[in-house]
Amino acid sequence: MVKLNKIYTRTGDDGTTGLGNGQRRLKSDLRVEAYGTVDEANSCIGLARPHTATGHAEIDAILGRVQNDLFDLGADLATPDEGKPLDYEPLRIVASQTARLEADIDALNARLQPLRSFVLPGGSPAAAALHLARTVARRAERLMVALARVPGEHVNPEGVRYINRCSDLLFVAARVANDDGRSDVLWVPGKNR
Repeated sequence: MVKLNKIYTRTGDDGTTGLGNGQRRLKSDLRVEAYGTVDEANSCIGLARPHTATGHAEIDAILGRVQNDLFDLGADLATPDEGKPLDYEPLRIVASQTARLEADIDALNARLQPLRSFVLPGGSPAAAALHLARTVARRAERLMVALARVPGEHVNPEGVRYINRCSDLLFVAARVANDDGRSDVLWVPGKNR
């Protein structure tokens, strides 16, 4: 159970932050950047939810689960696996969470017509907010992949799969929020030449 009595601790005033394993890292560290960007994606989803709460109950319920999972992913990233025993079992993203996203994607996508062009971010307020969340999730994925390539760093491969599916889900949800794709804003190559 998390207990936060005091919001400021002053321990980060030197530009560092504590990881779940007690290690201190610079706030500009790639690992901190990765889980910070996961948090940013989560915040973007939170911004989308007032638009999905009415009229898109199915999407809103999915987004509620995703927001909780993204906190799990942040905890996973904030506790690097260094092969040393911890006093607790660290929270890790597991395959069932990714599989749930895939099932949600398939269910939402079944009602959409196949795309014949790329979709521009926009349309309804819900769709625009979901597209923003999607792009931030993609950035989080890029940072996680970069972190995984750093010697000595470990990133849970299931976490990378999860964030990849998360951005796919957000794309499909944006299309559903755009009147099942009928109000999608389509890219017209070279339209303004």
